Amino acid sequence: MRLCDRHGCEEPGDCPAPKAPNSTERWHFCRRHAAEYNSRWDYFAGLEAEEREQRVRSERHTADGYARAQHYGWASDGDGSRSADEMRALGVLGLDADADMAAVKRAWRERAKLVHPDVRPDDADAAQQFRRLQLAYEVLKAAEERRTWRG
Repeated sequence: MRLCDRHGCEEPGDCPAPKAPNSTERWHFCRRHAAEYNSRWDYFAGLEAEEREQRVRSERHTADGYARAQHYGWASDGDGSRSADEMRALGVLGLDADADMAAVKRAWRERAKLVHPDVRPDDADAAQQFRRLQLAYEVLKAAEERRTWRG
């Protein structure tokens, strides 16, 4: 059992907290000391006034009024039926979370034709893009097959 990192505390340290913004190092506090630490946490520490304002503006509010953090903006909400890998694959293909397999095939074919190694033989960037498209298609195809098989 790990003890709370607060000096003199003998409670279990089961609440990790970052030592600094964007740091991978963590303190491990008990619940009481974690609450105390979080009450003084400044999400905007180290940002200039203009950067703070831009981050505040970039936060989106959900229908229930809660703010959605900016770092979750890379993917859409979806309906919970797709994995993170599937969502990334859909992003590579430029599709929304509710795209069906027919749309996936269409998007893959359209994009793959533009960067296929036979069309652009000496272009390393095109080859890399083609590999990304191929992997995205394979991820989505395997997920669709699992859904169909489970039925």
